[in-house]
Amino acid sequence: MSAAPPPPGPGGVHAAGALHELEQRLGVAFADPGLLRLALTHRSHAFEAGGLPTNERLEFLGDAVLGLAVTDHLYRDLPDAPEGRLAKIRASVVNTTSLAEVGRSLGLGAHLLLGRGEEQSGGRDKDSLLADTVEALLGAVYLDAGVEASFALVWRLFGGMVADTAARADTRDHKTTLQELTAALMGTAPLYELAGEGPDHARHFTAVAVVAGERLGHGEGRSKKAAEQAAAAEAVAALRHRFALPSGGDDAASG
Repeated sequence: MSAAPPPPGPGGVHAAGALHELEQRLGVAFADPGLLRLALTHRSHAFEAGGLPTNERLEFLGDAVLGLAVTDHLYRDLPDAPEGRLAKIRASVVNTTSLAEVGRSLGLGAHLLLGRGEEQSGGRDKDSLLADTVEALLGAVYLDAGVEASFALVWRLFGGMVADTAARADTRDHKTTLQELTAALMGTAPLYELAGEGPDHARHFTAVAVVAGERLGHGEGRSKKAAEQAAAAEAVAALRHRFALPSGGDDAASG
């Protein structure tokens, strides 16, 4: 990706070339360039310019576009995933941190129309401001080119992030799973009996997961965490067998 252009000049006027470069980064060509400019107009600039429209209404629209696009994809791509898992994946992507990361990857900060105060306080690299502008851009594309184009843009910008998050979600935290299962099925929480032996540089730990007074899982490891995770995994397997839960039943129980 090429270097981002310099910030807009005095008065916040965008050169046509700079806007064209942003369109190339987005992979869209606006029929109405005014929508693109509006998406980049922060309220601080609008106020100083005498009350111009701001990008806040586009941000409101783009937030809905992003949420629906990600939800639609997850629903279709993960047909067997319960609601709880889908919601966790979506929340890990549709948030300020992820949006700001996308904004930086686009070099978006250099294109923003900011007021002097926001400029001086580092507004071009603020997470909240970058995230809001990404949403405004999605809203602008939705109005300019329609739902299919806006969904395609969401996938270009967020597709890799969604896939990575979904893959990580397949690697379960067994202690969390056991806690969710015991709460949903038995109204209790697990306890762990932990023991360690050996010198400090070569400690070996054993753990037992205890649920409602019953020792359900045993685990070993080089750290307390590893031993407890192994014990929790064994206890989860025991509970799934006892309650005839399918693989992934912990999500169903908690969702």
